[in-house]
Amino acid sequence: MTEATTAEKILEESEERPKEKAIDKKSKTGETLKRLTVGMSGGENKGKFISGTILRFFALMALVTLPFITGQAMNVINEGGATEDLWQWVIGGVIAGAIFLVLSFLADRTFASLATKALYKLQTDLFKNLQTLSMGFFYRTPVGELLSRITNDAEVVAQYYEQGIAQIIRAVMFIIMIIVVMLAIDVRLTVVAMLIVPVVVISMLVITRIASPAFEKMQEQLGETSGFQEETLAGHKVIISKRRQSWADEVNEANAADVFDVGSKAFFTSLMQFPLTQTLSYIQVVMVYVVGSLMVIEGQTTLGTVTAFAGYVALMASPLSQISNLVSSALNAAAGGERVYNIVDEEPTVFDAPDAIEYEFKGGHIEFKDVDFGYVPGRLILRDNNFDVAPGESIGICGPTGAGKSTIINILTRYYDINSGQILIDGQDLAKLTRESLRKQIGAVLQEAFLFTDTVMNNLKYANAEATDEDVIEAAKKANAHDFIMNLPQGYDTLLTERGANLSQGQRQMITIARAMVADPKIMILDEATSNVDTRTEKLIQDGLRALMAGKTSFSIAHRLATIRDSHKIMVVNGGEIVEMASHDELMAQKGFYYALYMSQFKGAAPGGMEAVAMDFVST
Repeated sequence: MTEATTAEKILEESEERPKEKAIDKKSKTGETLKRLTVGMSGGENKGKFISGTILRFFALMALVTLPFITGQAMNVINEGGATEDLWQWVIGGVIAGAIFLVLSFLADRTFASLATKALYKLQTDLFKNLQTLSMGFFYRTPVGELLSRITNDAEVVAQYYEQGIAQIIRAVMFIIMIIVVMLAIDVRLTVVAMLIVPVVVISMLVITRIASPAFEKMQEQLGETSGFQEETLAGHKVIISKRRQSWADEVNEANAADVFDVGSKAFFTSLMQFPLTQTLSYIQVVMVYVVGSLMVIEGQTTLGTVTAFAGYVALMASPLSQISNLVSSALNAAAGGERVYNIVDEEPTVFDAPDAIEYEFKGGHIEFKDVDFGYVPGRLILRDNNFDVAPGESIGICGPTGAGKSTIINILTRYYDINSGQILIDGQDLAKLTRESLRKQIGAVLQEAFLFTDTVMNNLKYANAEATDEDVIEAAKKANAHDFIMNLPQGYDTLLTERGANLSQGQRQMITIARAMVADPKIMILDEATSNVDTRTEKLIQDGLRALMAGKTSFSIAHRLATIRDSHKIMVVNGGEIVEMASHDELMAQKGFYYALYMSQFKGAAPGGMEAVAMDFVST
């Protein structure tokens, strides 16, 4: 691909793409956390989640008895009791500890299984919904942004599933149990022990309010950074050829610095909760010992009871600290989960009508009737377009960059729905046909020959998984690809690298032509299919294309007019309107827009010494 051609393509796509943001950024922290939690605990997971919670409950019950047992043992010692009585409490403590250990193991295993299953479902739902979305979504949303949501955002959700939910349940359940037991033992000491808890809760709410927006901003910055990195990696040849490595490094460093700054603020704010909680917990213990000692001196309680309360306060410090530590994890998961769910909830803008029918091929007769179309509201790309293509006709499409050539193809393949008018294919309304049956009969060979990291054989079968090896080889021969494939190290079993980088541009293009032949569509679309190759390779590709298009209705977009000169008709598009449509000879005789285009490319080469005329080239 020449640099000029690349620039034209980028300009045309940028002009046609909608500019609005793809995804709403409204904060829904509480709602998102609830949805994430239900994803792990609801539906078919409900029974298993309940059983895990019950196991956790009894494990904590065993743990809660330990301070009480310690207090009773202390009373035996303080009151000069028998050794046998002391050993009874010691054995009871050992049994309680063993029960806690076994049940905790079973509960942890249950929650780990639920977390893995919930993450699996979220990731598969995310990717599955991406496959249903319309072309407009991918035009609006950078690939790097999507990759960030699939990787970075899914990772923080995974941490919440693997650690957050189970630990929050454990902490909340444990705190409630401790409070209930303390109330049963001594209400007065319970009041003393609980004086600090409101301070802890208020501090958590304040920190959450401050840190939540920071985590959302951090995930957005990560998405933008990933988008820039993906774009620069894809355009590495341009960066190297233009000596822009330093610029790319500086921009990436600035983006990374933004992530660091926002992330530092978010994590610093949330992590402040841990030392605060620990400090308040130590104050709780001191208050219990001070007040409890005074009560023992006055004979209002026993030393064992105070010891038990100190143990319960110490136990409560652990779940309170866990909750404070989980604040950052939960806020981060909410920010990432919201971005993931925005894609999971995204709906296609192009979909089959409830009464959609299968497309019945009847030769490939195509009609556009008063077709208007725009990618965004209020801005039309195509205006009042009308044309009629007979079965088997080859149509060349030309016009200035951004005139709407690719847009005509996009609505013909129903990547987008038109604003008004009607498109008929073999007399059937395009909007009332199923997309699957329509696209099965429409093949495309694009300017960029995209191949997957797989064998040559599997790449050729990509559009028709039921094709046999013999079908593939026959198609490769017709596309003039068989000979060079056989010269590859493993022939048809050669593994192609990403995008077919271990092949030349011409070889990749011949494989895509062969791939289209394997699919055997009834209607063909070519978009600058020969613009990136040398003259000899172009001839081989043109021979393959002629074999592919033989007897089929076809549309060929071209900037090099020589490639569409022999088409039955040439459609000339300018400013979103079809300004001319006839054969090459008829258009040259009219000395109109096509004539001006042709003469601008072949000055002095036109028959009869015709001279170019001035025309206004209009992009949409």
